[in-house]
Amino acid sequence: MISCQELHGLMAMMPAFTTEDGDQVTATQTVDVGRLEAGVDKLVAAGVDSITTTGSFGETSNLLMNEFDILARATVETVKRRVPVIIGCTGVHTREAVEKIRIAEDAGADGVIVGIPYYFPSTVENAVNFYQEIGSLFPKLGILIYHNPTIHHVTLPVSAFTAISRIKNVVGMKDSHRTPLAFMELMDIVRGKISIFVQQAQYYPYAELGAAGFWSIDVWMGPEPLLLLRDSVAAGDTTTAISIVKEISAHRRGPEPLSWREMGHKIAVRYAGYCDPGPLRPPFSVVPEDIKQRLKARAAHWRELCAKYGPLVAEANARQSA
Repeated sequence: MISCQELHGLMAMMPAFTTEDGDQVTATQTVDVGRLEAGVDKLVAAGVDSITTTGSFGETSNLLMNEFDILARATVETVKRRVPVIIGCTGVHTREAVEKIRIAEDAGADGVIVGIPYYFPSTVENAVNFYQEIGSLFPKLGILIYHNPTIHHVTLPVSAFTAISRIKNVVGMKDSHRTPLAFMELMDIVRGKISIFVQQAQYYPYAELGAAGFWSIDVWMGPEPLLLLRDSVAAGDTTTAISIVKEISAHRRGPEPLSWREMGHKIAVRYAGYCDPGPLRPPFSVVPEDIKQRLKARAAHWRELCAKYGPLVAEANARQSA
């Protein structure tokens, strides 16, 4: 079983790479394994620390079960144990999540990341019980909590982690919803037991408060700014870390429409050209023009950052290899 100490650094939240006909409502196998292999292999070679599939950006809610199976197995086979592979197994209800976890375990995943079943809002008590149940069912599998209150309709308060931290195979959490004070209180409970991954723009200063790493969907537009952010924080270079956090956040001014917050980003990745995630799956068929323009601008901004920071990353890699 993977330990919390093995979970750190840059977590690449993967798109569910789509076949060219995957935008058709009648399609029944829309996972493009070739696109997946090319994108994943490129990012692992570049130096990301883990690959995580089927979150919101990764269309956990938008795949048939046979497609989920294909994606999980192809990801594990492509990574070839070079970095941890965490398979997202969130479901509308508990039994769906359990079915997905069985597939992920059989595919050879290092761990799973699971959100609380979300069709109807859960109580905190039932959310804690959910993680206790899957922890007991899959004792040899590392489990990460996918905490997304907006989508899953429940917030896990810091107090809930007194019970959750006793589940020995809950080893990580993707989380972006704590004030600095709440985060410090959380770390008092989970330190050494659960690795917390924050959103990329939080990594500094949250790393100083105990965050083990950060997650990103932008990384699929090019990893260079985020690799340098990770390494700058590790080196104690706060000046560079602060500069990068500001720059990677510059294109996210104001709230984003929830309909396009994750799905639209797949379009930005395609505009950026680092890898090809394929088209959007239904029901995201009609994209407003203002959303397209916003996403083009986001991709252009990110390409500029990659060009700026790419030479610095290459220089650092050369020094390490010398």
